[in-house]
Amino acid sequence: MRFQTQAIVCALRNHGEHGAVVRLLSPEHGLQAAYVRGARGRRMRPVLIAGNIVQAQLSARTETQLPQATLELVHSRGPLLSEPLPAGAIEWATVLTATVLPEGQPYPRIYQVLEALLEAIEAAPSASGWGAALVRYELLLLAELGFGLDLDRCAVTGATDQLVAVSPRSGRAVSAAEAEPYAGKLFALPRFVREGGAASWVDIDQGLALTGHFLARDLLSERSRPIAEARSRLVERLRRAGGLA
Repeated sequence: MRFQTQAIVCALRNHGEHGAVVRLLSPEHGLQAAYVRGARGRRMRPVLIAGNIVQAQLSARTETQLPQATLELVHSRGPLLSEPLPAGAIEWATVLTATVLPEGQPYPRIYQVLEALLEAIEAAPSASGWGAALVRYELLLLAELGFGLDLDRCAVTGATDQLVAVSPRSGRAVSAAEAEPYAGKLFALPRFVREGGAASWVDIDQGLALTGHFLARDLLSERSRPIAEARSRLVERLRRAGGLA
């Protein structure tokens, strides 16, 4: 097995004395784990930063063998490591991807949207510029892995307008009239989730509460608790940045 691809660095785990197993997301080959020699050396450490874009060459003698990878840096997001919010968002988005995606299955849409999210984090002067993109990426992961929310019509009446809430049990939208008796028991459905466009800090907070519930229920197992805690820290930082905490 041998191929070359552009990829996003998603996760790194030390292996042996000098190497590491890196998880890369590519558009054609999906999530791939590979061994990188000298990963902890001075030359490779700046390359193997989560969120970096690399050109990767992977090779293995058999399909069951862990491939070895040779990587060249295409674009670095290392400068963002000094910024707590962007660094936390990149860490969360990449480790979530590495945790929930099955290896070897292509998800070109996920690659495209993750790349756009990382670009938004890098370009935006404030988290208010990329918070909505993070919510949309989490919704996409849920949908691509078979746990998509039904936000097109009311679960009770079938109406397609005035959708303001989501049932925590069914993941289906609820209209304003039907949601009123259950105030406090449903998740708010911010307009940007369905209609796109800009989002306020309150919208972003509501969107993250919505996606966080379904990520924890449907995609993250008990073994994933450490990364769930990383998300909680990120959400708390976002709430403080937006004056909500």
